[in-house]
Amino acid sequence: MTSRIATALFMALALLGQIVPADAAPTRSGQRQKNDAPSRADFGSRPDVREFVAQMVERHGFVERELVTVFTRARRYPAIIDLITPPADPRVRSWQAYRARFVEPVRIDGGVALWQRHAAALARAEAQYGVPAEIIVAIMGVETVYGRNTGNWRVIDALATLAFDYPRRAPFFRGELENFLLFVREHDIDVFSVQGSYAGAIGIPQFMPSSWRNYAVDFNGDGRIDLRGSFEDSIGSIASFLKGHGWIAGAPIALRAEVSGTAYRDFLTRDILPSVPAGEIGRYGVVAVDPDRLVPSRDTPLALIDLTTPDRPTEYRLGFTNFYVITRYNRSSFYAASVLDLAQAIRAARALQAGKTPVER
Repeated sequence: MTSRIATALFMALALLGQIVPADAAPTRSGQRQKNDAPSRADFGSRPDVREFVAQMVERHGFVERELVTVFTRARRYPAIIDLITPPADPRVRSWQAYRARFVEPVRIDGGVALWQRHAAALARAEAQYGVPAEIIVAIMGVETVYGRNTGNWRVIDALATLAFDYPRRAPFFRGELENFLLFVREHDIDVFSVQGSYAGAIGIPQFMPSSWRNYAVDFNGDGRIDLRGSFEDSIGSIASFLKGHGWIAGAPIALRAEVSGTAYRDFLTRDILPSVPAGEIGRYGVVAVDPDRLVPSRDTPLALIDLTTPDRPTEYRLGFTNFYVITRYNRSSFYAASVLDLAQAIRAARALQAGKTPVER
């Protein structure tokens, strides 16, 4: 298919796209409720959007008038900016409250059930990519409650709003918008039909468009990649994403830790990327408190993770490379620790159901 034919088909499909009703607003899960209306802003007439369109024409052979029409129909939602903006006071962030949203009976029981239904695909993904089945399951649980809450924002609206009206991360979201437009063209998908989270994440595993294009796989062998409806494709794609970001098969993820003195603060400022050899953490006043779980060697790099809750003692963990890899999915220590804790709870519940003793990873 030539570029001109492909773009013409892309636009033809776009013009037939359904418009999502504007009488709904978002919740924190990415779903929408009433009283959220788009602004009257016309993206298609804005100079910054026209500049982006020109770049898409030059780089990828899109037709200018077609992309302008797409952006004229796209909607700007102020609520999306509100949802994605971090709280002004970091003290309102609570690890215990965050964790309780995800490590809870519905997600634990749902994870056990999903593992049972898709045991063969999970075992194959673990063998092929080295990612434990419970980590794959837990990510789906945290992201969408196993496909229940995939979001109902039009992705074109979400990404356009963030790409052009969220300066704090505009370069990132412009890159995702670029990848989204390429994605729908490559797969002959109606640009207005794709729905996702308020951040533009799509499907059961909530992949951003660049992740879909770079890491999604056809894991069920049906000749197409479907992260919106196929759990098998989602399983393989999550494992592919983690492997592609440096997952180390068989390696640990994190250890609980305790700190003393003040030197540990220097450890915290080193970033979440593991950089301190295990043999040197003692000089920072840090000790691991998981006696049955050993660090592979004194040279193994570690990061110190602080999980804070207002008016409660801070929890500390020592993160290995695999913990850092989980944060590539969502760049938050709270997120990665919740995925790990949910994964362990699912594994323990599944073992209990089978009458076995779970083995810690």
